Amino acid sequence: MPQFPSEQLLTFATVLSEGTLDAAARLLHITPSAVSQRLKALEQSAGRVLLQRSNPAQPTEAGEVVLRLARQVAQLEADAGRELGLGSDGAQLAVPIVVNADSLAVWFLQALSQIPVDLNVTFDLHRDDEQHSTSLLRSGTVMAAVTATPEPVQGCRVESLGVMRYLAVAAPHFVDRWFPGLPDGLEAKVLNAAPTVDFDRKDTYQWAFVQSRSRTGGEPLPVRKGPRHYVPASQDFGDAIRLGLGWGLIPEVQCGPDIADGRLIELAPERPFDVPLYWQRWRTASRVLDVLSETVRNVSGQYLRKP
Repeated sequence: MPQFPSEQLLTFATVLSEGTLDAAARLLHITPSAVSQRLKALEQSAGRVLLQRSNPAQPTEAGEVVLRLARQVAQLEADAGRELGLGSDGAQLAVPIVVNADSLAVWFLQALSQIPVDLNVTFDLHRDDEQHSTSLLRSGTVMAAVTATPEPVQGCRVESLGVMRYLAVAAPHFVDRWFPGLPDGLEAKVLNAAPTVDFDRKDTYQWAFVQSRSRTGGEPLPVRKGPRHYVPASQDFGDAIRLGLGWGLIPEVQCGPDIADGRLIELAPERPFDVPLYWQRWRTASRVLDVLSETVRNVSGQYLRKP
């Protein structure tokens, strides 16, 4: 059974979080040569290459397994130190989490703000589409994730948070130009031809909404035809729609006031677009993850609909 000294695991995780051996050396207050020696010893223990010496450094497939171990060891050591009353030097545990942009904008920061100060943790937030976020759990990059995937990643537990409801909306002048038939009906082919605002190239929600309209009308639409704008920031995404660049799906809690005062028009009031969200976290026993999970559960319940 290979032995992995904690200082080697810490060094390996630091290189991957900082991106280079030199940056890791500065953070750990050791020389780059010492970093290299620790990595070499770790790879000898594992019997395989763990690190791609790229810029930034990336783990190999085997390295992802060791990275997950390194983060778990760091978490367990931090929890043990707290229980023993140690850690008075001010060292903090960094908790990496992956969150989708809309949750980050609507409610997730509210949850983090309620984490007790005495936990002495910092948060390293990664933003990724909720359909793709579990890959960061598998690689060991993050300890927890807000995701749309209900199947637990190996070594993780999962629980339902609720449903994020989206509404298809557009600015009034955009509706006048592209959807003059509203409110009598919205044909899928007309929706598909109009300019669309997508968050990024992973964002499939607008196309899924078009397809749902197509299925309702019995009219298959094999390809997307309309021009698309990519706006990869939650607030700016909504602003682009409010300014009339295109139509798109905005979380109900963000666009509800605009619909009420007429700044946005809901394109299909009878058909909201619901996205179930889940919380996945490592199974490792940890007070930090337990408190974080409880807080996420409570705060998300104030913003998300029940499934």
